[in-house]
Amino acid sequence: MSDAQHITIDDDDGRLLAEADVRATNQVVRAELRVEAGHLPPGTRTRLVDAVLDLTNAEPGIPLNATLPAGDAEMLQRMRERCTAVTTRAAGATCQVDAHTPAG
Repeated sequence: MSDAQHITIDDDDGRLLAEADVRATNQVVRAELRVEAGHLPPGTRTRLVDAVLDLTNAEPGIPLNATLPAGDAEMLQRMRERCTAVTTRAAGATCQVDAHTPAG
């Protein structure tokens, strides 16, 4: 079973600020998070991480593999706040995050 979903965060004028593609199976959640270039309203990155983690219907504690923009401290901090067993590694212009989904 695989459940693919697309998340968008827009501003009040409908301009795309951030988006994510999420695919969840019974064994793993894979997510690719992206933000638009330029200034973004405060909290946009945190909202995107929260939307990804809240959207998934995966069981708590299963592996989560996420791709974030390299150097995005706000997204990484939110992952560390909400997930367990978080490890990271650089991969070109991205950061690969391996973690476990949050408990209920």
